[in-house]
Amino acid sequence: ALAQRADPAAQVYLVPAFVGLGAPYWDADARGALFGLTRDSGPAEIARAALEAVGYQTRDLLEAMRADWPAASDTRLRVDGGMTASDFTMQFLADILGAPVDRPEVMETTALGAAYLAGYYAGVCPDPEGFAATWRLDRSFEPAMDSALRDRKWGGWRDAVSRVRSSQASCG
Repeated sequence: ALAQRADPAAQVYLVPAFVGLGAPYWDADARGALFGLTRDSGPAEIARAALEAVGYQTRDLLEAMRADWPAASDTRLRVDGGMTASDFTMQFLADILGAPVDRPEVMETTALGAAYLAGYYAGVCPDPEGFAATWRLDRSFEPAMDSALRDRKWGGWRDAVSRVRSSQASCG
């Protein structure tokens, strides 16, 4: 709710490199930073930047996968975990990826998967194909962001990441 009150024109970026940057940058010496603050920036803009960082980091990974495997260009992302309860975050993810994002009815599928494996090995759950067939869609988020805005926001993120990277980084 706080992030939704942010000025949509604000260009605030949080790079959460609190213990370095992982894939695809592999820069253990990078440090987190907040960029684009103005006197009009407040808690709402910072909250929005934190949620948007999840989308940007996901796009970083997707771009790396596409570079390694060009056949992965037709993307539909299935998500899970507590953050997926945020419609705002899931919509931004779809927007910045330019791809649909599907949220399941059971958002904690990691926990469900662990329970399934225990049940499978105990002989009380179906085979993996049977388990996969139990997946049900709660909501699909379709990209709605204008491509020019997507490109501008993505460019701002890439600039922010470049500013926190160490000179020792060798990949990415």
